[in-house]
Amino acid sequence: MSVASLRRAAQESVSGLPREFWWLWTSTLVNRLGGFVLTFLALYLTASRGFSAAYAGLVASLIGLGGVIASVLGGVLADRLGRRPTLLGAQLATSATVAVLAFVRDPVWIAVTGFALGLASNASRPAIQAMMADIVRPEDRVRAFSLNYWAINLGFAISSAYAGFLVAQSYTLGFLVEAAMTLACACVVFVKVKESRPTRTVVPGAPSSPVVTMGTVLRDRRFMLMVGLSFLVAVVFTQSSVGLPIVMGENGLSSSDVGLVAAVNGVVIVALQIPLTRFIERRDPGRLLTVSSLLIGYGFALTALAGSLAAYALTVVVWTLGEMINAPTQSGLVARLSPAEGRGRYQGVYTMSWSAAALVAPLAGGWVIDSAGAGWLWAGCAALGTVTAVGYWALMRGLSDTEPSGPVAAAPLEAENSPA
Repeated sequence: MSVASLRRAAQESVSGLPREFWWLWTSTLVNRLGGFVLTFLALYLTASRGFSAAYAGLVASLIGLGGVIASVLGGVLADRLGRRPTLLGAQLATSATVAVLAFVRDPVWIAVTGFALGLASNASRPAIQAMMADIVRPEDRVRAFSLNYWAINLGFAISSAYAGFLVAQSYTLGFLVEAAMTLACACVVFVKVKESRPTRTVVPGAPSSPVVTMGTVLRDRRFMLMVGLSFLVAVVFTQSSVGLPIVMGENGLSSSDVGLVAAVNGVVIVALQIPLTRFIERRDPGRLLTVSSLLIGYGFALTALAGSLAAYALTVVVWTLGEMINAPTQSGLVARLSPAEGRGRYQGVYTMSWSAAALVAPLAGGWVIDSAGAGWLWAGCAALGTVTAVGYWALMRGLSDTEPSGPVAAAPLEAENSPA
C-alpha cells in the first residue's frame, strides 16, 4: 500500500466526527498515558513495602470490588447528574486517591485506599461511553468507539514503556506522576467537554415515555443476555493476565518472556485497530461478535499447543484480533440497545460485566489449573468462545437495523427526581 493510500485511509478513519468527540478522545489518551499504577501495584506492595502476595491479592480484589460497584453507580450518576459532572468528579477523585496511595503506609489504610481507587477510576467509564453515544451519529459509533479503544491502548503502550524506569527511581514519584496526569485529564474535561445528556422532550397531549431506572435495565432481556455474553467473553480474555503467565512460567519461560508476549497485544492493537475499523464499521454486528467470540475462545485454546516464545506470541495475535473486533462492536451495540435517557445506566451495567469477570476469572483460572491442569483451562476457553458465539447469533436475530440518524443529544437536561 502506498503512502498516499495510507494517508487517505487515515483521513477516512478520523473524518466526520464532532469536535467534542476529539476532546473526549484527548482526555482518554492523557488519562491512559498516566495510567500505570495498577500495573505495578502488586510489585510495589510486595517488593517495596514487604507485604505478602496474599495481601497484594487482597488489595487487588478490593480494587476490583470497587470497580464492580462503581460501574453501576457511575452509570446512574451519568443519567441523573449528567455525563460531565460524573466524569469530572471521578477523575478528580482518582487523582486524589492515587496521590494518597503514594504516602499511606498502614496496611488497613492501603486496602481502604485501594477500594476507593477502584471506585473512583471505574466510575468514569459509563459516563465516557454514554457521552460518546450522545454526540456521535449512530452510523459512526463503531468507528468512534474503536478510535477511543485505540487511544486507550496507545496510551497504555507508551506509559508502559516509561513507567518501569520511573518506578525504578521511586514508586512515590510514579504515583504522583499518575495523579498529575489524571488531574490534567480532568482539566481537559472541565475546559473543553460540554454536557451531552439528552433533553427529555415532552409533547403536549402525547403519552410521556417511561422513566428509565435500574429496574428497566435489568428487565431488558435482550440487553441482559448481551451483558451475560460479555461476561463470558471477559472471563476468557482475563486469562491473558492470569492463566497465560502461569502456564508460560511452568513451561520455563522467564518474566521478561512473559512481558514480551504480553506486549504483542498492545503492538497489534496500535498497529491494526484503525485499519481494521474501516473493515468492520459497516458490517453486520451479529456476525462480527460471533467471529470475535470464536477468535478469542480458540485463540486462547491454541495456547495448549504452544511451547516456544514465537508460538505463544502467535496465539496472542489470534485472540487480539478477536478483541479488536469485539470491543468497539459491543460498545456500539450497547448504545444501540439503550434508550437515550438511560445510556449511563446501560453502559454501567455493561461495564460491570467486565469488572465482575476481573473478580471471577483469576479465581476460576487458578482453580482449574491447580485441580485439573492447564489443558482443561484452554479447553474451557474454547467452550466458552463457542457458547458466546451461538449466544450472539441468537441475540441479534430479529433485532431491527433501524435507528435514528444523527446525534441524539446536545442539550442539557435537568436531573430527574426518579429512582435509581
